[in-house]
Amino acid sequence: MKRSYKVVDVFTSRPFMGNPVAVILDAEGLDTHQMQVIAGWTNLSETTFVLPPTSRDADYRLRIFTPRNELPFAGHPTLGSAHAILEAGRATPRDDGRLVQECGMGLVALTVSGMGAERRLSFELPPARIGTLQDADLNDLEAIVGCKLKAKVAPATVNVGPVWVIAQLEDADTVIGLRPDLAKLAELERRLRVTGLTVFGAHPSGDAAIEVRTFAPSSGVNEDPVCGSGNGSVAAFLWARGLLPSGGKDYVATQGRCVGRDGRIAVNVDSTGRVLIGGACVTCIDGAMRG
Repeated sequence: MKRSYKVVDVFTSRPFMGNPVAVILDAEGLDTHQMQVIAGWTNLSETTFVLPPTSRDADYRLRIFTPRNELPFAGHPTLGSAHAILEAGRATPRDDGRLVQECGMGLVALTVSGMGAERRLSFELPPARIGTLQDADLNDLEAIVGCKLKAKVAPATVNVGPVWVIAQLEDADTVIGLRPDLAKLAELERRLRVTGLTVFGAHPSGDAAIEVRTFAPSSGVNEDPVCGSGNGSVAAFLWARGLLPSGGKDYVATQGRCVGRDGRIAVNVDSTGRVLIGGACVTCIDGAMRG
């Protein structure tokens, strides 16, 4: 059968410059194995499958797959799928401008503003659980990234559904120049039972505050071009470490230049530590999948 299918670039308004997500809009009748096969075939960092909600409070249900496994939540697939669903007329924002997504993590609220090319979407990050790393793990991490980690800001695990190791590097240039040992990183991910590694460093000037990179080789994603949950986890990490003003902060993060992309992520952390992650989306492929 034919299934409506879109590929949406997320965190950009320019085609081919963000992080693409494949969105299967007619996923009813597909089982888990079939979804995983399709996700392996698209070979994007994530592929999503849109289903009717099981909760009365949700507008739709989403299942999210990497080429190798299913995720309970992910950021750029959440935004890109909402964009595809709105564009296809499968859902409309509520009176308060919200959509509610049901996924493995539960219900995720999205905010929609603007129309068409001016549409902007944001999601509320699920509550983050911060974990510590052992000294041996920190030593392994430094060997993997090949440089010293920020001495005064201890890396941590941040669980928002995906579990990211978050580490601050000296500056944005250090982040951009990073060449991690991906084979050893995959071993560390499996040992710690984490999704991957997200690193960040400050820009000295300009409108972007930080540069971010995300790696998840154990999930078949050597480098994720622009990662919503990774950026959300960085914001939660900064809040937990007392590195943001107590009244909250808005900032822009950039990600993707090392893989030929130009993602821009709008981050808002309020005075309670609630994190919102947003940006633009643009459809690059609009068609049908057979099978």
